[in-house]
Amino acid sequence: MLPPRRQGRLQEVQWDILMVQKQVSIIKQMDPRDPFRIQMTDMLLDKLYNMGLISTNKSLVKCEKLSVSSFCRRRLATVMKKIKMTEHLKEAVTYIQQGHVRVGPDVVTDPAYLVTRNMEDLITWVDSSKIKKKVIEYNDAFDDFDAMA
Repeated sequence: MLPPRRQGRLQEVQWDILMVQKQVSIIKQMDPRDPFRIQMTDMLLDKLYNMGLISTNKSLVKCEKLSVSSFCRRRLATVMKKIKMTEHLKEAVTYIQQGHVRVGPDVVTDPAYLVTRNMEDLITWVDSSKIKKKVIEYNDAFDDFDAMA
């Protein structure tokens, strides 16, 4: 059994999936040539694709197969492991909780933070992070100007 905090998040994700599936069923009941249906389908597919929850924005079938795991794959810790910032998921969670990671200009301390496709490129180490300094030293990319900061 999951702790109450995690159960709440799981229920939120399941609710989101249920709402998407409900929207898909409403859209499918409309006439396929209806301009409103076409517009709503495009908007839903684009939204889910940009969030990284579906692999292509071509068909509503992908929306029906949406699962909790597709949301989990977009969590910050999972994305950090995927882009090889860390070797292990537990390591990524620890770095995030300790405040070593930022997404764009914002420091993120919640490992469950959902990362969109656009935000994936903006994941970096905080400038003052010792981990960032170690990575730079390891890659022999150390700059004297950075040492002054």
